Amino acid sequence: MILAVDVAYRKDAAIVGGILFRNWTADKPVKELVISCAVPDNYMPGQFYRRELPCIAALLEQVPEKLDCIIIDGFVYLGSDREPGLGKHLRDILDEEVAVIGVAKTEFSETPESCEVLRGKSKNPLYVTADGINEERAKFLIKSMHGEDRIPTLLKYVDRLCKNLAA
Repeated sequence: MILAVDVAYRKDAAIVGGILFRNWTADKPVKELVISCAVPDNYMPGQFYRRELPCIAALLEQVPEKLDCIIIDGFVYLGSDREPGLGKHLRDILDEEVAVIGVAKTEFSETPESCEVLRGKSKNPLYVTADGINEERAKFLIKSMHGEDRIPTLLKYVDRLCKNLAA
């Protein structure tokens, strides 16, 4: 089972959305999850994980299914030095038992070109990093996801799921 997660913010809380799906080409989730969580920390560049990791961990408590992979909106590794990002910290709290793929829409400072994935007719890349799965394989899987736009259908779905409730 694959879990895609995203977090949106209101003044008083974070809304965490998750969708479960069985295969990489799926166009609909098999299950949706949404929780509200207190915002644990202010955003600090390079330390995004401090804000989102506790919220994602709280959502994972609601997932009884065995996960093969988690897709996050963000980076697993940061920059050319491959400093741990949100995804690496997530993988660590899961005792490295679940692969994590990060799909970021904007470049982090010194993100290697090798992380870029172009989908559809977009000239703007996604930035894919991973741990627990070969990064070339991760890029292939993200590229093969359903949808012809830059952002795969199910990643748009989970983004809207939490943002609509945060509005």
